[in-house]
Amino acid sequence: MKLTRDAIARAALTVLNEVGLDGLTMRVLATELGVQAPTLYWHMKNKQELLDAMADLLAAETAEGVEAPRRGESWQEWLIGLAVRNRRVLLRYRDGARVAAGAYSANPAVARTVELILRTLQDAGFEPAIAARAFPVLLHYTIGFTIEEQARTGVAYERNPYAGGLAVDAEKFPLTASVAGDLYPADTDANFEYGLRLILDGIQSQGSSRLSA
Repeated sequence: MKLTRDAIARAALTVLNEVGLDGLTMRVLATELGVQAPTLYWHMKNKQELLDAMADLLAAETAEGVEAPRRGESWQEWLIGLAVRNRRVLLRYRDGARVAAGAYSANPAVARTVELILRTLQDAGFEPAIAARAFPVLLHYTIGFTIEEQARTGVAYERNPYAGGLAVDAEKFPLTASVAGDLYPADTDANFEYGLRLILDGIQSQGSSRLSA
């Protein structure tokens, strides 16, 4: 196999599922590719460049086939669909969200998706500057939520420590005990979407206040 940036990154995602982010080293990756570790440094200066290349592939996978909202589809539902798709891609890979966190992506598909998001929000009445500050909040929430989700269900625990809700002393903390099942619900899909809608309500409010000013 010819070594390219994308080929190395794809192999790294395969290794990631086997050993996790902490176990992913240039040496381990070189063994997977059947080369010596120094060979990889002709293509990647360091591990951060490798993570950026891996994040590029994750972003491209998320962006594949994304189009502007369909007729009659609200900007909120469109953004929810995009965030759900992003989370789904991150969950396909062990520590996928940690790979994406803080990574720099130069993939053209990313720029195209950002342009679609900004245009969708502009068409909904948001000023470009507000849209530019608003949509990264959704991205950061998605990555943060998924990091937490993958950490709880990872190999560090035999089972999700929050399964069944938060264990608290009901006499000392009655309010917390009364909503223990709602603090960390088992249905993470529904919980993720609930958070998205809270954020979108805030974005809507911010846009509305500016428009009425």
